[in-house]
Amino acid sequence: MMKINCKQTLSVSIHRVFNADLNEHGTVFGGRILELVDGEASVAAMRVTRATVVTAAMDHVQFLKPFRLQDSMCMEAYVTGIGHRSLEVFVKVIGEHLRTGERFLGFTCFMTYVIQDPAEQVKYDEVLPENNEQRALVAGYERRREQRAANRGHQQEALAAITIDKPWE
Repeated sequence: MMKINCKQTLSVSIHRVFNADLNEHGTVFGGRILELVDGEASVAAMRVTRATVVTAAMDHVQFLKPFRLQDSMCMEAYVTGIGHRSLEVFVKVIGEHLRTGERFLGFTCFMTYVIQDPAEQVKYDEVLPENNEQRALVAGYERRREQRAANRGHQQEALAAITIDKPWE
């Protein structure tokens, strides 16, 4: 059984908030955060797979506190669960008011990635947590995985009712 430590999958980057990141409320546009988070999480995913991965899901998304000018956003992503062709990555974004040094948790989510090539599989069987945060998140992986499977069933029902007709015709 091959194992990998959460630390071996860790991806960290810092983004300074600029005017181009802001919405009409003077806070970072949510779509911008999601873009940055997806890029960061994909690095953690590829550190495990060493293969091309595609984003399959983003869930448990929480915008906790807004990011503003004079803030930085430190993104940390690491793998919290491994399947045969898929894996789960946890991402947190820690804000820092650069003038005061005050830090805050601004955003969290879980991302699911799937190896693009159906002939490839994840080479690891288990991810090993190394601190209390990682232990709690890794321990909850199976429950979140079951929730995703149940949600897929509900989504299939909803998708069956969605039309792709042109509403203007």
